[in-house]
Amino acid sequence: MHLSACIEMLFVPETSDPAERIRLAKAAGFEAVEFWRWSDKDLDAVERALNETGVTLAGLVAEPFAELTREGDHDRFLAGLEKSRDVALRLGAKVLICQSGPFLADIARDKQHAALTRAMERSADVLKGSGVRLALEPLNDRVDHPGYYLTSTVEALDIMDAVDRPEIGITYDLYHSLVMDEVPEEVVGERARHIAHVHMADHPGRNQPGSGSLDLKRPLRWLEEQGYDGFVGLEFRPTAGTEEALEQMRESLG
Repeated sequence: MHLSACIEMLFVPETSDPAERIRLAKAAGFEAVEFWRWSDKDLDAVERALNETGVTLAGLVAEPFAELTREGDHDRFLAGLEKSRDVALRLGAKVLICQSGPFLADIARDKQHAALTRAMERSADVLKGSGVRLALEPLNDRVDHPGYYLTSTVEALDIMDAVDRPEIGITYDLYHSLVMDEVPEEVVGERARHIAHVHMADHPGRNQPGSGSLDLKRPLRWLEEQGYDGFVGLEFRPTAGTEEALEQMRESLG
């Protein structure tokens, strides 16, 4: 299992500096990190920290956040995707993470599905030949993201089947999936090839594995058996210090 420390959540109590969080992640034994937005960071400092430590940037968010369920917002997103792609290439990241945007009450759901599929098709064209993959992320709407459109892993994978491009995949977040009462083996099935990135956290609280009630060890092992060999992003809020949370996670996952 290749673990990636999400520095938007880990090492936050220790420092406000993203570049220093990269150094702390390295000191804690991580070979990879990830973060959300790039536009709010000193990219020169981040690049220096990555180069100094040899840490890999596993992924970052494709900006801007957009309503990909609305065709009229696609051009804005794609213009930003070009910039995000260039940042990913500069920093050595192979994955850009994106969200669908909200469910739009004024548009029929099947039209929103079609718009989201079209956004992924057009995104594949932007990323063609770059080696960077866009990973669409289903999220839960029960706790963290009320009003979000793409809450179903099955629907996300249906979109991947329809697009059928190597530049496009999904971020499979075990926390969001399990909050939605999905069974990973059932919703992913034989389509693990579409998974470009994985996230995990426990529930309730979205804290470190071992702090809640979720069995994360079993689906992680199952994903590995299906051939997933990418990064597993630790996107959780430590209940205390980061080191203490990581120790509890290690004990929980064995």
